[in-house]
Amino acid sequence: MPIVIHLDEIMSKKKMSLNELSDKVGITLSNLSIIKNQKAKAIRLSTLDAICKALDCQPADLLEFKEL
Repeated sequence: MPIVIHLDEIMSKKKMSLNELSDKVGITLSNLSIIKNQKAKAIRLSTLDAICKALDCQPADLLEFKEL
């Protein structure tokens, strides 16, 4: 997939665990794990908004388009 999600890297920079992010965002651990591990086929804008607020980042920090 040409869209790469950098959730893992940003969580490491912010020193936030998946459990902590799940609590702040209100998303299950399994759904966050799917996003983090590049398995998501789609992501709701409300989810992206909540993740950006919790990690104090921009959507462009999380998502990157890469040519195949």
